[in-house]
Amino acid sequence: MYGMAAVDCRGRVADRAVLTALSWTPDTRLDIREAHGLLLIRHDDHGVFSVTKKGHLRLPATVRHRCCLLPGDRVLLATHPQRDLLIVHPPAALDDSLVQRHTQVLDGDPT
Repeated sequence: MYGMAAVDCRGRVADRAVLTALSWTPDTRLDIREAHGLLLIRHDDHGVFSVTKKGHLRLPATVRHRCCLLPGDRVLLATHPQRDLLIVHPPAALDDSLVQRHTQVLDGDPT
């Protein structure tokens, strides 16, 4: 399942359908890591982060800064339920992926 959501001024992302697909409810403990410009978020009973009481995902400032995420930025949320994993694709990561794909489709011309 995929979703799109905007990051608010406190780093919160709200997409109930995505969290429901993963069976993540308020207070679900999470591990959040940055890898190659993406955010990898997994359920982890010993995780330091958690789904908020209102069912939002709060992205910590350190990973938002690493990925150059600003308030108002829209992110692509991709679930991998078998791995209990959510992958957050910031705009820069989407740009990189799309430029590569468009270059392939347009025979090496990215424009």
